[in-house]
Parts: sequence; structure tokens; C-alpha cells
Amino acid sequence: MKLERVIISGGGTGGHIFPAIAIADEIKRKNPAVSILFVGAIGKMEMDKVPAAGYNIVGLPIVGFQRKLTLSNFLLPFKLINSLLKAYLVIKRFKPQVVIGVGGYASGPTLKIATLLNIPTVIQEQNSFPGKTNKLLAKKVSAICTAYNGLEQFFPKDKITLTGNPVRKEMVEIEGKKEEALAYYGLENTKKTVLIIGGSLGARTLNNALLKDLHLLQEKGIQVIWQTGKFYFEQITTACQAIDMNGIKVLQFIDRMDLAYAAADCIISRAGAISVSELCLIEKPIVLVPSPNVAEDHQTKNAMALVQENAAILVKDTAAIDELIPTVITLFENDTKQLELSKAIKVMGKPNATEDIVNVIEKLIA
Repeated sequence: MKLERVIISGGGTGGHIFPAIAIADEIKRKNPAVSILFVGAIGKMEMDKVPAAGYNIVGLPIVGFQRKLTLSNFLLPFKLINSLLKAYLVIKRFKPQVVIGVGGYASGPTLKIATLLNIPTVIQEQNSFPGKTNKLLAKKVSAICTAYNGLEQFFPKDKITLTGNPVRKEMVEIEGKKEEALAYYGLENTKKTVLIIGGSLGARTLNNALLKDLHLLQEKGIQVIWQTGKFYFEQITTACQAIDMNGIKVLQFIDRMDLAYAAADCIISRAGAISVSELCLIEKPIVLVPSPNVAEDHQTKNAMALVQENAAILVKDTAAIDELIPTVITLFENDTKQLELSKAIKVMGKPNATEDIVNVIEKLIA
């Protein structure tokens, strides 16, 4: 049976939205006539990102619980009831064959209603430690796609399929692009290059660590592609005015991620689930600095899944100002360690994740 009508729900962060769009793209590739409707949370970034990717979306008034005492918490039960009612109306009108949840506020009401209506449901968990919404939904959904082993302690074992995380293929196709990439960034092919990525908003710790020890990289002849994020770009460019920036490329946002990955000999990154999944496919030495500002310390758990397999080096956020750049320099001076990391991370890559997830979805309606 062909997929004809599908709802995908969730969002809140790029880590939920971009996998959802990747799943939608693969469903569309295999089923060109399919109608796909996204259900997000009003005011969240999916309400902009999903239409930009060419899909329709409706918003629910759902919000998250705030840890401090706020008016929003008092209104939460009313918004939840309203969201459940709206999700019910959306599902009854759209009549999906299957409903997919990718985590985030909106997926809770949407998948809850779908399970009550006996519609096949799938959740896709990006992290090595599941989010609260997916844990609450797990017993009732039809199937669960995970990116990491060992999630049987949170989910029913018979529902789990280890697929990996869906990533945008254009981001990780780097074969044969090294020369083009170095030319694109105005860098030399005789020198080593480190790539620093802290997400679209930026990472204060990574920026400050690099600013403090940039001279150490320059002394070693190491080139830098430095993505500051939009919050810190002006501050960093101002601070760098008195520095010789030869071999240092400072960017607010990287528009050609494939070329940035291709140019890099080593990568410094936060440890968001999708970033880690992309890095596993890039197969280069990485140093992870997990963000401490995420729910349930997801990023540290994601990073440790790699570190335990000797597939990455971890530097704690609290130690990064002093230790990050010296750690990178030590890695550049150890060819054996670089090779070990590259080989180990290659084993953890799931290049067919998106196709495998769609296969799980299609089996539910076969």
C-alpha cells in the first residue's frame, strides 16, 4: 500500500525539525503523490522552517512547563486541552494513514489523539536519552525508531528499530570536495584546518575558548573555519580587529556545510543529536563540548555514546576555556589518534537512516 496521507508532528528546535523534514522528503521521494501535513507549536521555529521546506503546517497552542512559577504554568492545562481538541479536529479532517512524532511539545497531543483513534503511529527519538514526550508516548505508539542502542530501558523492546538519525544528504556529501572547499574559504591546501561549529545561534563557550587561544593555533600553522552564530558574530569580529586573521575564516552562519566539513581535518562541535549523526557520516576526528543548557543533559549522553567507543574526544563545557584548544593541538600532533577516531566514528554512522525510518513507517500500513 502506498503512503497517501501522512502527519508529522513535533519541533521546537532544529534538532527536531530538520529530521522531520528529512523524513518528509524521503516519503515524498518514494511516494510522489503523497500529502504531508506538519503539526507544530504556535510561535516555535517549525512554523517558519517547515513552510520554507515546501510543506504545510498547522500550529497547536501547546507550551512547555516552566521550572519557575509563571502565569504560563497556570494556563498550561487549558492550552493542553485546547491542543488536544485541535489535534483531534486536524486528524479527523486530514484522515492520515500514519502519524509520526519527532519529539517536542506538539507531538504529545497529536500522537495521543492518533493512538486513541487507532491510527498507526511512529516516534523517532534522536537522542541517546529520550525526551519526556517520547517516553510518555512509548507504550501506546506502534513503532519506535532510535538513533542509539540501549534504549530498551525507556521503550518497549519489541517496538524499537535502531535506524540512526535522518540527516540532510547534501550536508554530508563531501567526497572529492576538499580542493573546492579550501578554495571556497580562501585557505591553503598545505596546512591543517579546524572547523568550529556551535549551532546557528552560536556557543559562548566555544567562541570564548577560541578567542583566548587563537594565537596558539596560529603559532602551529593551523587554519580555522569559525562559525560564531548570529548572537556572537558582531562581538567576535570586533574582538578580532586587532588580530592578524590570515588563515582564519570567521562566519556568522555556514551556508555550505558540505564544504566546511570537506575542508576540515578536525572538527569542534556541540553534541546535539543531529550534529553528532552528521559527524558520524563525515568520518573525521572530532572534539565534542556538550552544551550544559539542554534538558536532562542530552548532549553529554550523546557525546559519551561516542567517547565510550573511542570515536570522539570530550571536553567539558566548564573546562573548555582552558583545555579546548590545547586538546585540539595535541590531537593534530598525534596522527595515530586521529586515525583511530576516524575509524571508530565511521562504524557508528548510519548512512541509510532516513530510508530505514520510512521503511518502518510503510510496514505499518502494508
